Amino acid sequence: MGYTSSSGGGIRGSEILPFTVQVVKGRWFTVFASFLIMTGAGATYLFGIYSKQIKASLGYDQTTLNLIGFFKDLGANIGVLSGLIAEVTPTWFVLLIGAAMNFAGYFMIWLAVMGKIPKPRVWQMCIYICVGANSQNFANTGALVTCVKNFPEGRGILLGLLKGFVGLSGAVMTQLYLAIYGTDAKSLILLIAWLPAALSIVFVYTIRILHTARQPNEVRVFYHFLYVSIVLALFLMVMTLLEKTVTFSKGAYAASATVSWFMLFVPLLIAIREEAALWNLKKKAASARDEVPVENPPEIQLKSSPPPAPSPPQSQPPEVENHTSCFADICKKPPRGEDYTILQALLSWDMGILFLATLFGLGGSLTAVDNLGQIGESLGYPTKTVSTFVSLVSIWNYFGRVFSGFVSETLMLKYKIPRPLMMTFVLLLSCLGHLLVAFPGPGAVYVASIIIGFSFGAQLPLLFAIISELFGLKYYSTLFNCGQLASPLGSYILNVKVTGFLYDRAAKKDLAKKGLSRSSVKELTCIGTHCYRLPFIILAAGTLFGALVSLILVVRTREFYSGDIYKKFRDDPMITDMIEPEKLKVQEKEPEK
Repeated sequence: MGYTSSSGGGIRGSEILPFTVQVVKGRWFTVFASFLIMTGAGATYLFGIYSKQIKASLGYDQTTLNLIGFFKDLGANIGVLSGLIAEVTPTWFVLLIGAAMNFAGYFMIWLAVMGKIPKPRVWQMCIYICVGANSQNFANTGALVTCVKNFPEGRGILLGLLKGFVGLSGAVMTQLYLAIYGTDAKSLILLIAWLPAALSIVFVYTIRILHTARQPNEVRVFYHFLYVSIVLALFLMVMTLLEKTVTFSKGAYAASATVSWFMLFVPLLIAIREEAALWNLKKKAASARDEVPVENPPEIQLKSSPPPAPSPPQSQPPEVENHTSCFADICKKPPRGEDYTILQALLSWDMGILFLATLFGLGGSLTAVDNLGQIGESLGYPTKTVSTFVSLVSIWNYFGRVFSGFVSETLMLKYKIPRPLMMTFVLLLSCLGHLLVAFPGPGAVYVASIIIGFSFGAQLPLLFAIISELFGLKYYSTLFNCGQLASPLGSYILNVKVTGFLYDRAAKKDLAKKGLSRSSVKELTCIGTHCYRLPFIILAAGTLFGALVSLILVVRTREFYSGDIYKKFRDDPMITDMIEPEKLKVQEKEPEK
């Protein structure tokens, strides 16, 4: 066996290679790799930075730009295809498809903005950004669903962490593009094209579902990941504010980006630490087995491992007849928490209520995020300050995601508070952010950016966790992607048909007062507090309606959440069951009685 250190064990030189293999193949390395992939999966939140470049380079008005923004949201939220593909193909294939789509979509946008290809038609730009944005669903499905299935009992916490890194991705990639390309926002589109694709390709074979025994300290490890991510978020926030007040050299930008990416790799050290502990426990288990007499080998198996099932009699029908299709038994729905088929879940009242709340909640938040650049412009803020708003949304998006994941999990497990009630509170908070934009005062947009970012980030982990809890994990790859379909529909109604239309109408009125027409200006711009007042009053009213709708789900599920929703996962074997020598000695003596 290996040498003993102060921590209770060690790894010899000859064990380094097999230990490294265990680390790369372990569940914790899968979590670390998922963090990095999710860090690259939030490029859609940077639209507020480079959208003005698209508008200026291609001569679009606000309605056209909002139409492109809608197709971005459409691609980002229609993940049914990635979910269905994940049901029948391995995870590596899903990630490779996503990498190819990401590079193709955003690279074409970069070529168009740089003028390296003939000016594309609007529908072509819509396709490019839809394809590029849709790639994040393949990353989500590959990484997020895999981690939830590997750690089912900590799904709320893990969903908050994973989506939290998506929320940080905007700020992380902003630091990197400033270090590599300077302040050229057009080059940010190129970075968005190659970086997420590269991350998915590098870790393509390490993201997979692993059926291993649970560890008793999983929640503690998740908290360690949380502490690292909080430090990263605070660092990014400080750097973002400093960059707007102090002139940074390229070397300073490079140092900031280096620190950011170093902190992204700290979770790898935590993963190695946990795998080292498992390595030493396995060595203890092997040593304990050596002490058990050879005549009793079955007694050292996991206590939860059932004996082999006897072969069924020949007269019984084949097993395949008992198989349930993912589209079968539409009307005969199981109890909440059990595995629903796809159509059972989609046609249920619970999913319908979630759909309506998400339509106004996420739809309104997406509209606010997409228009943040133009909101700052209309209120007379300089370009640097506008990018500060976008970065604040990204960072507080992270805080909203981890807060909703950890806090809702704690409230649900300790106090039996239904998770949908947390969604109600988040939507009410979002209403406040919309009203601050509608009636801006000094510094109101800064506060609105924080509130909108926080509430927007908090909604997604809650939505994904509620779907997994109500409808089971069997078809989770498809169901969680179906659950967010309301988001692009809400974005189209609230962003294109409401906000974009009302903004352009206000801009045309301003032109008419100056005696000008639309054809006399290349870019249709509105300046003043009136530009977004009416649109954001409508957004606030719609989000309030979504909050009231979510209360219906709270009432419907309060009995379900009052029970132990994770009980069936606690029946799984734990790693400690096979490394406690006392149990092995008792099992050795039992046959003699």
